[in-house]
Amino acid sequence: MSLSMYQASVPAIVQMLNALSAILDKAAAHAEAEGIEPAALINARLAPDMHPLARQVMMATDHAKGMTARLSGRDVPKYEDTETTFDELKARIAKTIAFVKSVPASEIDGAEERPVTMTLGSGRKLEFTGERYLVHFALPNFYFHVTTAYDILRHKGLEIGKRDFMGA
Repeated sequence: MSLSMYQASVPAIVQMLNALSAILDKAAAHAEAEGIEPAALINARLAPDMHPLARQVMMATDHAKGMTARLSGRDVPKYEDTETTFDELKARIAKTIAFVKSVPASEIDGAEERPVTMTLGSGRKLEFTGERYLVHFALPNFYFHVTTAYDILRHKGLEIGKRDFMGA
């Protein structure tokens, strides 16, 4: 039995977004326990030229909803990118999970050869087949931003590990 496009995307996205949400719970608890202003963690970054935690979460959810929408042939849901608290970031994750789970497997399976075109912020157009988009662009970008969010919080002293990153 081969792995379907749905199986290669949606379950992994949901698992990782649930894990990211749980990590944000731990970050909020850590901030409270240590007397740290939550904004100090939300705006933390690994390097001056990298996006802060909040933007990493936004970009992870953007890739999750974009991946699901593009593979299914739907329009990508638009979010305002205004989240500044742990609760707001968790609500964004929950909204993304709800969207991803709302797309049936039948809309994603068979998308291997479906044309996927997207325009970057720079105006540059990228064109893929569904399979190349999933394997070589969408999943790597999604995991990059989830990993970077995890790394920022780990660097800031959260006691989290691989089990936290992977989730249930």
